[in-house]
Amino acid sequence: MTFEEVLASEKRIVYTNVGVSMMPLLRERKDLMIIESITSPLKKYDAVLFKRPYIKGRGEYVLHRITRINPDHTYFIIGDNCDTGETVKEENILGILTGIKRGNKQIDVNSSSYLLFVRFWYFIFPLRFCYKRLNRLVHRVGGPIKRKLLKLLKIRS
Repeated sequence: MTFEEVLASEKRIVYTNVGVSMMPLLRERKDLMIIESITSPLKKYDAVLFKRPYIKGRGEYVLHRITRINPDHTYFIIGDNCDTGETVKEENILGILTGIKRGNKQIDVNSSSYLLFVRFWYFIFPLRFCYKRLNRLVHRVGGPIKRKLLKLLKIRS
């Protein structure tokens, strides 16, 4: 049964996530996501389940967060652990995250602590973005430099 079929019949999916795009909020293969059918207008910072258009012959279900609602009724969506996002059409959005089950603890997406976390996490986005980009640059450039330095040290030893 597809997620679309489950949401149409039961109005709710409880499922574990695969992937790290929503860390630190959702831990891969550990936390359960509670996703329900959409009953009210979507808003900024809602985490939504959507289906990407077919890529290489298959669709892909993704849970990411709305960071901007565009005038043409599309949504700019990005994962909590990502530095790039994508624009998603309204008809590709299947459901909305309404809760998280972490062990014996239930996290309500309407709780003040959850909302504070989300707003803080996106407030520091520019810092996270710069850190990730700088880290990539260091690894890309730093590797060859490190090898050259080691080579020089071996010659002089």
